[in-house]
Amino acid sequence: MPSLLEDVLEAHGGLDRWNRFTKLTATVVSGGDLFVIKGTPQDPAPRRQTVWLHEERTSLFPFGGADRRSEFTPDHLRIVTTDGKTVAERDNPRESFAGHVLETPWDALDRAYFNGYAMWTYFTTPFLFTLPGFEVAEIAPWHERDQVWRGLDVTFPPSNPSHSEHQQFYFGPDNLLRRHDYHVDVAGGFAAAQYVYDFIEADGIRLPSARRAFRRDSSGRAWPGLLMVAIDVKNVHFGQAPPPPSPPR
Repeated sequence: MPSLLEDVLEAHGGLDRWNRFTKLTATVVSGGDLFVIKGTPQDPAPRRQTVWLHEERTSLFPFGGADRRSEFTPDHLRIVTTDGKTVAERDNPRESFAGHVLETPWDALDRAYFNGYAMWTYFTTPFLFTLPGFEVAEIAPWHERDQVWRGLDVTFPPSNPSHSEHQQFYFGPDNLLRRHDYHVDVAGGFAAAQYVYDFIEADGIRLPSARRAFRRDSSGRAWPGLLMVAIDVKNVHFGQAPPPPSPPR
């Protein structure tokens, strides 16, 4: 484990505290040009995001209707009603993005897939770096105006799909996350630089309450006029997911 990662984990609340929890819920408001380009513009209504912390699994409510929610895992995606009726579903959902470019329209399941893996990545950073299969190495720092942010390059395993296999995370002098770089493979692979702000503390875990993802140029600089995704977060709570039901006897 790189020494920087140890410092980063501690700054965000510590791995021991993180491992006490299995699930979080939060209120999220999102928007940005990416959803307009994809033909799925996002309204400003708050939604309830649920994230499982030690497995890649999420749910968003409401999604596509007042009585509907999304259910995401890497291998299976569903949109279901509150009474459990399946509205739409897709196995191996990543395969549906083959050949997509930035302007390729998304359907509701495409949108649900993007939300699922992206929110899992965001809410579990940096603790996800310690999960099996992840590879972490310290890289050259990023210089942002008069600040120097130390960096980690993270390789995601195939079992945990995200924006791209390789992603870079940069941390300020307090070891809190400042910037997250990646390529959005499900949207033609465009390069993004996501800045995070306004850290909050929930149940001893520190996380940003605001995220702004911009397109970036070949030098790594963000294009301020190209805001692709904006996310604001509040009402974050960590807890325990209920145990799975016992098999019938």
